[in-house]
Amino acid sequence: MTRRLPPDTRLLVASHNAGKVREIIELVAPFGLAIATAAELGLPEPAETGASFVANAELKARTAASAAGLPALADDSGLEVMALGGAPGIYSARWAGPGKDFGVAMQRVHDELARLGGWAPPGPFANFTAALCLAWPDGEAAAFEGKVDGHLVWPPRGSMGFGYDPMFVPTGESLTFGEMEPDAKHAMSHRARAFERFVRACLSDA
Repeated sequence: MTRRLPPDTRLLVASHNAGKVREIIELVAPFGLAIATAAELGLPEPAETGASFVANAELKARTAASAAGLPALADDSGLEVMALGGAPGIYSARWAGPGKDFGVAMQRVHDELARLGGWAPPGPFANFTAALCLAWPDGEAAAFEGKVDGHLVWPPRGSMGFGYDPMFVPTGESLTFGEMEPDAKHAMSHRARAFERFVRACLSDA
């Protein structure tokens, strides 16, 4: 059985991505945890050398938990475009370049797809995948994955999200993640779906 996090536990959010940190803090807010972040504690970002989202999330969580002596929750997530063979996938952040400019990353997705023949309606199929890993200083770890399907639009729309959100419309919706209010995105996002599994295993009594 996965170890649970009692209320008032100090939990380290092991990410330097401000958008991810904000979303994770909003998601854990109802559970009475005391939150620390990797940036606050001056922890370095480990190289993401894993071959999957789960592997990278686990690497980041284990590294942070060991360094800080705290249970650590890490995320690895990305956009997978079917016509690009699943790219950018685990390289989603790297497509943004050293400056982490996701305008550059979205333009690259557009250009790669344009070379393959363009954007037939409703748009190229894609999904967002997120993996969350909770690791403890003693080495125990558990991972939880979530996914949301949708299609891409061009030009990008909205400024509410981060990363590739402005070009992704989830199935059954008309707004991009970049146009949605945070509560609406949290109700359906890949990160929220992974978080639901994390809550059932580690936070709730259900």
